[in-house]
Amino acid sequence: MTSVILVAAFGLLGAFVPVPFVALGPGPTYNTLGEEAGTPVIRIDGQRTYPTAGNLNMTTVSVTDHLSMLGALGLWVSGRYALAPREVYYPPEKSEQQIEQENTQAFNDSQTSAETAAMHHLGYPTKVLAGQVVTGSPADAVLEPGDQLIAVNGKPITDPAALQAEVGRYKPGDPIRLTYRHGADPERTVPVVLGSNADGRPQGFLGVGAVGRPDVPFEIEISLADVGGPSAGLMFSLAIVDKLTPGELNGGRFIAGTGEIDETGKVGPIGGIPFKMTMAKEAGATTFLVPAGNCAEAKSQAPDGLQLARVGTLGEATHALDVIREGGVPPSC
Repeated sequence: MTSVILVAAFGLLGAFVPVPFVALGPGPTYNTLGEEAGTPVIRIDGQRTYPTAGNLNMTTVSVTDHLSMLGALGLWVSGRYALAPREVYYPPEKSEQQIEQENTQAFNDSQTSAETAAMHHLGYPTKVLAGQVVTGSPADAVLEPGDQLIAVNGKPITDPAALQAEVGRYKPGDPIRLTYRHGADPERTVPVVLGSNADGRPQGFLGVGAVGRPDVPFEIEISLADVGGPSAGLMFSLAIVDKLTPGELNGGRFIAGTGEIDETGKVGPIGGIPFKMTMAKEAGATTFLVPAGNCAEAKSQAPDGLQLARVGTLGEATHALDVIREGGVPPSC
C-alpha cells in the first residue's frame, strides 16, 4: 500500500509541480508576401508595386512556459523541443508584461530597420533622426527625439555612421555647428560645445543616438500580430524589395529564412535556428537563408533536402535569390 501511495504522490508531483525550464521548439512561419487574417503582411501605399509569387517566409521559435516535470520530460523526449532555464527568457527581475513589451518593441524596431534597409538597398533617400537624447548632454539642450539631423559644420549627415564619424573628429570642449529641423519648422543651425565621454574616449560627446529612416513619399505598413523579437528583419526587407521591383525576386519558389537586420542592411545572427529550419522544411521551403554568424550551427543541424544560403547583408541575400532564380547554387554554409 505504501508503495502505491508513493507512486501516486510522485505522479501528482510530476503532473502539477512546475519546473524552472521552458521548452523551445519550432514556431509558426509566415509568408511575408502573403496575408494573415485577410490583411497583407506588408502593404505599400502611394507607390507602384509589382506582382509577387511563391514564398518569402519568416520563421519563429515557440517558447512553452509553465511546464510540469512530466510535461517538460515529454517535450524533451519527443526530440522536437529543447529545454532551457526559464530565467534566461523570463528574468526574475522583470514581469511577464515587461518581457512581452520588450519583445514587441524589438519586433517593431526590426520592422523599421527592415524598411530603412530596403530603401537604402533600392537607392531611395533616407534621413537621419534623433533617437534617444541623453539627459544633461550637449544635445539635450538643443534636440528632441524625432528631430532631423542635417549637418555638422556644414557637412551633410547622410546616415547615423556619418554623424558619429563627424562628431568623432572633435575633442571635448570643441564647438560645432549643428544643423537640424524640428517637425515642419525651417532648418536651424546652432552652436554646440561637445562634452566628454564617460568611458574616457578622447572624442567629443554629443549625446544623441541617431537612427536612419526612409525619406519617401509613400508608406510601408507591416501587420503581423502576436510575434515578437527582431529576427524577421531580413525577410521583411526582402519582401519590400520584391514588391517594389519588377519580376519575382524568388523566382516563384518557396524560400524561408531568418536574421536580424540593421538600417544599413547588415544581417545579424539569431537564436533558435535549428527549430526555424525544421518548420521551414515542413512548410515546404526548398532554400533557407542563414545569417553568416549562424552558418556553423545551421550546417550541422539542417534538415535533409533543405538548401542553405549564407547571407551577411541584404545585398548578399538578393544576390543569392538571383542565383537561385537562374538555376544556380548560391553561396552556402
